[in-house]
Formats: sequence, structure tokens, C-alpha cells
Amino acid sequence: MGKRRNRGRSQLLSTMTKKQKKHLRDFGEEHPFYDRVSKKEATPQICQLSESSDSSHSESDSESEQEHISGYHRLLSTLKNVSEEEDEEEEEEEDDSAVGDEEMNDEDGDEDVIVEEETVETAETQECMSLADVSKEKDGEEPADASQKSSEEFTDAKHESLFSLETNFLEEDSGGSSSSQRTSQDPFQQHVNKELKEKEVQAATSSPPTTQQLKWPVLGQLVFSSKFQKMETFKPPKDVDMKSLHLQKPLESTWKKTNSQFLSGPQQSNSPFTPLQKELFLIMNSYRDLFYPERTALKNGEEVRHVYCLHAINHVLKANAQVLANNSRRRSQKLGVGEDDDFRDQGLTRPKVLIVVPFREAALRVVQLFISLLEGDSKKKVIVSNKKRFQGEYGSNPEERPPNLKRPEDYEAVFVGNIDDHFRIGVAILQRSIRLYAPFYSSDILIASPLGLRTIIGGEGEKKRDFDFLSSIELLIIDQADIYLMQNWEHVLHLVNHMNLLPLESHGVDFSRVRMWSLNNWSRYYRQTLLFGALQDAQINSVFNKHCVNAQGQVAVRNVPMTGSISHVLVQLPHVFQRMEAQDVTSVIDARFCLSIGMPSCPTRSSMSPPTLTLCVSEITSRRKS
Repeated sequence: MGKRRNRGRSQLLSTMTKKQKKHLRDFGEEHPFYDRVSKKEATPQICQLSESSDSSHSESDSESEQEHISGYHRLLSTLKNVSEEEDEEEEEEEDDSAVGDEEMNDEDGDEDVIVEEETVETAETQECMSLADVSKEKDGEEPADASQKSSEEFTDAKHESLFSLETNFLEEDSGGSSSSQRTSQDPFQQHVNKELKEKEVQAATSSPPTTQQLKWPVLGQLVFSSKFQKMETFKPPKDVDMKSLHLQKPLESTWKKTNSQFLSGPQQSNSPFTPLQKELFLIMNSYRDLFYPERTALKNGEEVRHVYCLHAINHVLKANAQVLANNSRRRSQKLGVGEDDDFRDQGLTRPKVLIVVPFREAALRVVQLFISLLEGDSKKKVIVSNKKRFQGEYGSNPEERPPNLKRPEDYEAVFVGNIDDHFRIGVAILQRSIRLYAPFYSSDILIASPLGLRTIIGGEGEKKRDFDFLSSIELLIIDQADIYLMQNWEHVLHLVNHMNLLPLESHGVDFSRVRMWSLNNWSRYYRQTLLFGALQDAQINSVFNKHCVNAQGQVAVRNVPMTGSISHVLVQLPHVFQRMEAQDVTSVIDARFCLSIGMPSCPTRSSMSPPTLTLCVSEITSRRKS
């Protein structure tokens, strides 16, 4: 009888929907009205419980226990299964696993306990699935829908709270007096806490810069300039103490190992920097703009990349540590209305550093340097999410390269690895963890090519364009600027024209935490620009002189080349030089035209009548023929 009853019950349950099963568990009968099975109205059927449930206890005890469990289950089901009920109304599919569990446990007759176990199992499976997704991201793998979310560069992704500055807090350290004394001398704190006056900003827009020249041992001739009144110059010290540089905590121990490939002999024990890196980092750490036109791929390219990566990661760690410390202070204190100004530590958007590199291979090396600087030789490894995907998209396959391709050494050094020039990636850094492919508005560092940024920024009149993520960039690094002259220099000009503009949307920013100079649209006076190239070109000089208006000043390396190639010409040709007088740059063309005619004091072409101009041109052509 028991088997026949179970068989008939299983046939009945197989024709029921999920909502009918739930109604049966709660009330002991089917819902008679609006539930439909196979497009027919369901007739009310009463299902009686088996007698085995009352065998071990008395009737009063069992009824009280069943009423208590069913009431608890009803309350639990209303809290957890609201969204599931809405989906079950649309999807009238059968849950075979639930039917199998009921058939196995039907002999006990305790249906309420069965339902409670099923809800616990579903909660556990969902939690295990979410933890599996997190572990896959930490190991470098992605969930199934991560490829679709990666294309949306400006929206929040899954597990955003792990890298959010608003939901994380910094652990309080002991020795607050020493830390406060150190932060007062920190150049980062002095730079971001510097308050400009409106008179100084107005004077900087109209007054010419004041310049001063100095000669350093390695960099050579330096030109210090500033549009603000106070301009301080300094000389590089002979010995550099790591504590005086105010590096963030993990970088003091990891930098020496990361930079060990450039150190050799007694230099490795004395200083963790090479002579070139020491002078470059002293200028970078003072938050002055820097233009270094002697960066070559064969000679010192990797040295320069190491030192600006150190400065970039140091800046991000200090800025994030300040935000996290203020988060913990605001949580522990009850703030009034007038005390919010003490916690202004952010910009209008989160991205702080923008690194512009020409190829994917350069972006790969920059990210690898970030990982090595945070990790070092410690046992605790840095958690890097989406690492395998990044290596697959930015790495290169050595088999794809032709084996018999012979090129010069400088060509091999520049065009090594993956030379795709259309890319962009966001990097979020927080508490010994790096998140690659982070959304732009949740990233700390943006690494991109000029072409990759141009496709996002767009042009006037385009519907889909966005440049709000450039509004609060505090550190702009343009590496290998000479290569952009061979790609498309217009993309670089388009980029610098959209730097530090007021955003069109708020992007969820807390305006009580935004710095005042950022609200006043003075961010360009606090942005540090580092420009590296292999030559001094007029277009590169124009970008540095026009768009770099840092309040701390600018430093440009202006070494005059002493060796020329004209003495190596085999055929001896006479060179005749003639002096040409011109009042200004705009009149040089007219003066050269007059000099070619043989009339040093002739009028300009714009003032000549058409017959006179044609006579002059015919005279020039006749002289050239003769």
C-alpha cells in the first residue's frame, strides 16, 4: 500500500507547477482557481499526510511542532522567495530535483522540514556559486558573462564593493605622532593641500613665465620655469635616503629588488637608484612638470619606465590611503555641519593617473611593474583579477614573428611584442590587490593609447562620447612621444584639449569630499605632466609649453647637440649663408620672398598689386633658368 500511495503521489506531483507545489506544502491542498496544468483548469484535490509522521510522538506534540515549523517556514518563504515566485509565474516548468527529494522523504511525512532543507540547499548552492566566481576572478579567470560586461567601460561590474573606496576602511596604525609629522613633510600632502588664490590664477593666465637655467650632473642643462610668482629651484643631493623620499610602505622594500637589474657593483649597496633615475625621481617627487627628450629604446627606456611607474603607484597608494583613513575617521566620529572641509580628499571622478603608451607591449610591461612593486619578495602575493585574460590580449606569440626578419636594433627595441595601437584598460588598486579591466569610473590608473582614447572622447556632434573620466587626472604620463608623431599627432592634441574639464554628470560623487580646487575648475594647475621622447620637436615643445601649467613649475631638459653630420659629407659643396632681417616670426616668409627677388627692402606680398607680384615671380623664374 505504501508503494502504491507513493507512486500515485509522484504522478500527482509530476503534473504540478512550482507554485502549486508550494501551495500544497503550505496549506496541504492545491490551489483550485487560477493555476493551470497543460492548459486545463486544475481541479481541487486534497492530499492527506501519511500516518507515519504521528508514530513516534503523541498527537498534541506532533501538531504543535508541525504548526511551529510551518509558521516559521511561511515567514522564511515570504522573505527569501519573493523574487522566485514572480519568476515561477512566468516559467511554468517542473522542478524534477524537488520532486525526487519529496519522493525520497515521503515516508517520513514531514513536508515542512523537507521544504526548509530545500531552501537551505538553494542558499548554499548560490553562495558557493558566488564564491566560485570570486575565486575565478582572483585566479585570473572570469565568469561566463564577464565578456559582455567588459565592453561596458563606464558601468559598475560584479564584486565592485571589493575595490570600492567608499566601502573599505584603513586599519589604524600605532604611532600617530610620527605619522602626522611625516605627512606634513610629504611632497604629496604639500601639493594637494596647497591653496591657490584667485589673483594668482588670473596672473598666471596673462603673465609670461619666469625661467632659470641650471646644470645637473646627468640630465645636463635644465630650464626651470613657472608662471606663478614663487619659483624654487634645487640641486640634486649626492646621497638619497629612502625615508626622505616618503614612499608608501610596501614600495620601500620592493623597489630595490624590482630595480636590481639596473644596479651593479658598489652602486647597488649605496643607492637603490641609478644616477639618471635619481635625478628624474627627485623632479617627479617634487610634483613639477617634466619634459625629458632623451629617452631612447636602446639606451635608457626601461630605466625611465621603472622610475615613472614607481612615482605613479606611489601617488595612487597615498591618495587611496588618505581616503580610507578619512572613511574610518568619519565612521568613528559624529561630524557636524562645519567639519566636512577636513575630509576633502577626492576629485570629481576617481581616475587619478593616465599613462599614455603607444603599443600593447608597453602597457603589459607597465602592469607587470605595478605587480612587482606591490609584491616584491614577500610571501603574500598580490591578488590580480583577470590576469589570464590580460596576458592573452596584451601578450605576444613568438611563433607569429617571421624567423628571417632582419631589422636594425632600434627597430627591434621599439616594435617588440604586441604592437597593436588601439587599446585602453582601467586598473583599480586597493589593499594589495589589483583589478584589471575595471570600469573607468571605478579605476585609479588608466593605461591607453591615443587612438584608444580618441574613440571614447569622440568629436563634436557625436552622440556617444565621454570624457568625464579625464576631469580629475592628477598625473599625466606621455611616454615615447616621438612615436605618436609617426602615428597621428592629432589624437594627442585632442586628448590634452579635453584634460581636466568639468564633467557633464556627477557619476555618484560625494561633493562634501571633493577638494575645493577641483570644484573651482583649477585641476589643470594641480596636474603633473611627465613627457618623455627621443627628440626635441616643435610639436612636442608646443604641447609642453601650452598645456602644462602646473603651479609647482616646469622643468625641461634642453641639451644642445654638440655633434653634427655635415662634416661627414663626402662631396665638398660650397655653403653660402646670407643674413635675413625680419621684425617678427610672421614676417619671415615675406622677408625671404623679398630676399629671393634681390630686393631686401621690398614691400610684403600682401601689399603688392597683382601685376607687380607677377613681375616679381617671372623675374625669379628667369634668374633660376639662367
